[in-house]
Amino acid sequence: MSKLAGAGIRIFLCIFVFAGTSLFPFQLANASESGAIRVEVNMARILRINSPAQTVIIGNPAIADVTIQDPQTLVLTGRGYGKTNLIVLDGVGNPIADTFIEVVQNQADLVTIYQGASRTTLACAPNCQPVIMLGDDVDFTATTITSSGLVAGAVN
Repeated sequence: MSKLAGAGIRIFLCIFVFAGTSLFPFQLANASESGAIRVEVNMARILRINSPAQTVIIGNPAIADVTIQDPQTLVLTGRGYGKTNLIVLDGVGNPIADTFIEVVQNQADLVTIYQGASRTTLACAPNCQPVIMLGDDVDFTATTITSSGLVAGAVN
């Protein structure tokens, strides 16, 4: 192999490795085994990226939402259970990140109660209190929202 061909291959490999690492700029401490970024439903996570973001795209906004806090800080919020993807673009439309998001339920301290077809969820640490959870009974959820609004109004 000529020196020129060898140099071309090395340059190609360097570009390939650089491009591959730039598409996964997140710290994945809470990544699932599949490599997806995990967030709990109704919770938010901070994602720090290596390059300034201009545009963020979520494949299914019913599963997750992402906002740009500052050019290198994203806030990811779990909205509904499931998997979707996240694409981050810079100011000229080049991809900074393209990764999967997995929204999961917090299993610790939750109790799910089924009464026929009706389901309710309680957080029990140390006492059980109603929680607004996707899939719970509509009347239970409405009562919980009303109650939390009354408490919030009383505090202000």
